[in-house]
Amino acid sequence: MFENVGALAAGPWIYAAVVLSVLLDVFVPVLPSGVLVITAGTAAAAGSGAAAGQVPHNVPDLLVLILAAATASVLGDLVAYRLAWRGGARLDRAIARSRRLTTAQERLGDALARGGGALVVLARFAPAGRSVVSFCAGAAHRRARDFVPWSALAGLSWAAYSVALGYYGAQWLGATWLATAVSFAALFAAGAAAGFLMRRQAV
Repeated sequence: MFENVGALAAGPWIYAAVVLSVLLDVFVPVLPSGVLVITAGTAAAAGSGAAAGQVPHNVPDLLVLILAAATASVLGDLVAYRLAWRGGARLDRAIARSRRLTTAQERLGDALARGGGALVVLARFAPAGRSVVSFCAGAAHRRARDFVPWSALAGLSWAAYSVALGYYGAQWLGATWLATAVSFAALFAAGAAAGFLMRRQAV
């Protein structure tokens, strides 16, 4: 399986695929960007056997992969933030019609006003949480200097966690489908836990 994964992720296109997927999933949360990042991390683990001649393919560099995913995450957040900022009254009315979005906007505003953005970091792991937080921050006209640093921390944390799942899953469990399944399960478990904590804070 090392050979198959290494061939799949050979060449610089894997970075472009990761960047595009992470950048767009703030608008289309169903995109499997986390799954793609984990797969690339698994491919990076294949590089550990290259010296022994086991993997003849180019494999992703861990640091470049993390930085690419984190940068794309922040850029996607900023695009959503700016679009919501310019959305005007129409977007305000759409948010007002949703109790979930209204609550998220209020919670985010309180968190940023207190100088704490743990909610932004938490939302990055929750399903669609990144989208809700980015749009709400823009719609509420929160200052970029209050939002962007937390968005950067969230993107870096999420990228490092996802890459580590793929890499260490393959290192510890071997290059098997079991390792891949465990890594995906850990990603979804983190998302479920983040979603639970966000709902609990809202209550």
